[in-house]
Amino acid sequence: MSDMLSSEKYAECLCREMASPVGRLALYAGEESLLAIEFIGTSADSSLCQGDSAILLETERQLLAYFSGRLTVFNLPLLPLGTDFQISVWQAMRQIPFGVTRTYGEIAEKVGSKNKARAVGQAANKNPLPIVIPCHRVVGAGNRLTGFAPGIDKKAILLNHEQGVGIWCA
Repeated sequence: MSDMLSSEKYAECLCREMASPVGRLALYAGEESLLAIEFIGTSADSSLCQGDSAILLETERQLLAYFSGRLTVFNLPLLPLGTDFQISVWQAMRQIPFGVTRTYGEIAEKVGSKNKARAVGQAANKNPLPIVIPCHRVVGAGNRLTGFAPGIDKKAILLNHEQGVGIWCA
């Protein structure tokens, strides 16, 4: 997700861990917004996450509803930190409907940089809010599964879930 572990980058933030069908997630929030979601695997040190907030509890509730097939659009206050270009790419990704994919080239065209598919891929790789900002819905040319920081296997699981394959129970 980033050059620095989220647990270090967001050390001053509130954090909550949760189990999910794609592994343990760490949710990071400031006072008013969700800042990051990190895939942390199964053996993470749970002492890294301290504190709770209404935003973190609502994020967990919405993620559980997503994984159970009851939610297709997230409604959370987000504050992803990035460059202007990254933020424009993440905003374009938020417009991709549940169960639909777009190519990196299509996103590049949408943000006005038709020939910058690789730059879109780099912005997707830096997405601090995977799942909520659905970078997993962005695929390579020819609908190839490529470029998902938490792993292509997790990208495939999320896309299959959105196609009705492998919906988990809450």
